[in-house]
Amino acid sequence: MKHRYLPITEDNKKEMLATIGVESVEDLFADIPASIRFNGELPVSSRLDEYALTRHMGALAGKNADSDRYVSFLGAGIYDHHVPSVINHVVSRSEFYTAYTPYQPEISQGELQAIFEFQSYICELTGMAVANASMYDGATALAEAANLAAGATRRKRIVVSRAVHPEARGVLDTYAHGLNLEIVEVGTLGGVTDANALAQAVTPDTAAVIVQNPNFFGAVEDVQAFGELAHASKALLIVSTNPLALGLIEAPGRQGADIVIGDAQPLGISGSYGGPTCGFFAVSEAHMRRMPGRIVGQTTDRNGKRGFVLTLQAREQHIRREKATSNICSNQALLALCASVYLSLMGRQGLKEVSHLNLQKSHYAKQKLAAVKGVTVAFSSPTFNEFVIKLPEGTDMAALQSKLLAEGYIGGYDLGKTYPELAGHMLIAVTERRSKEEIDRFSVILEGSL
Repeated sequence: MKHRYLPITEDNKKEMLATIGVESVEDLFADIPASIRFNGELPVSSRLDEYALTRHMGALAGKNADSDRYVSFLGAGIYDHHVPSVINHVVSRSEFYTAYTPYQPEISQGELQAIFEFQSYICELTGMAVANASMYDGATALAEAANLAAGATRRKRIVVSRAVHPEARGVLDTYAHGLNLEIVEVGTLGGVTDANALAQAVTPDTAAVIVQNPNFFGAVEDVQAFGELAHASKALLIVSTNPLALGLIEAPGRQGADIVIGDAQPLGISGSYGGPTCGFFAVSEAHMRRMPGRIVGQTTDRNGKRGFVLTLQAREQHIRREKATSNICSNQALLALCASVYLSLMGRQGLKEVSHLNLQKSHYAKQKLAAVKGVTVAFSSPTFNEFVIKLPEGTDMAALQSKLLAEGYIGGYDLGKTYPELAGHMLIAVTERRSKEEIDRFSVILEGSL
């Protein structure tokens, strides 16, 4: 019989204390002066047995508005996509679930091959030559990409569009402080990056141009034009992308991107109230040796049999810190496996079909919401599965969200939180999980709540 939890018994405790030669647990703290030793009761609730604790935690969890009980139109980086049941079955296997860093390839071939498959999928999706084993999330991947560009070009100026996720830009600012990078933000026009402002911001000392496609407002950017602009000044083009959108739009690598990064959460990874997620990082062959994190390579053993090993390890854990390309010393292997299982299940055609569903349903929702009295679609730029609506002047966003929640709907993201000029605007996300009935009902509830 398997037990999820094995408590320590009084006999266990007595046996351990006898073995180490003390009579009580308090004796273990005898070296700490009594005057500074904590001897009272901690300000916590009384202990609960397993049944009571399970009920208590369940009641607390029930207070959350999760996407299983509520219909979610919230995106902004974390999306309510379908997670096939087989994914959790595979990643819950102990070989993967409890695996440690595969330093010994002779006993880690399964884990190494799983990572190698993830890298291969990312390269195929992004159109890039090399991908690493994964990053913590999309935001750290973006900041590490800026670091790579600064090292490769020996320049310090990073030009980034304000249509890039604001939290990713926040992480970039934090990195920039320690790396002495100059961050120049370029505004937007019509829901996309202002091309003229970008052209003026790119100078001969620019290390990289960073854009997101589809961008934070859901709009599709002109990546190729930005690549030409960056390369004219010998800067690198960094593209942050939604991997699911790559089932429809051209791969960034075929539009001139030097570095492609993003978050793999849309690929079979649960939203989990905001994380953890899994970042991906892919580069052209010229920048392969500067990539942060781990890379798994394919080789052959002395008998000619295919095998996998960690390779090109240029991070501070393996070489002198001052010569390292990054201090990222880990990866999200388990969540990368989620993405790999998802992509293997969907296949090329399945990914296209899911992307089409996201596109079609979001465009249907855009039409329905545009018909709501007082609501307008803010931008005319082409979009994927997110778009921005403008609410009537004076709308109390907090009150509106509460009304939607009371009806069983999670509303879109309040853009006024991070874009003051877009107060009264809401970012709506529509995934393949949303039905026509849910979209229709949402538009009716929204109209009745304004």
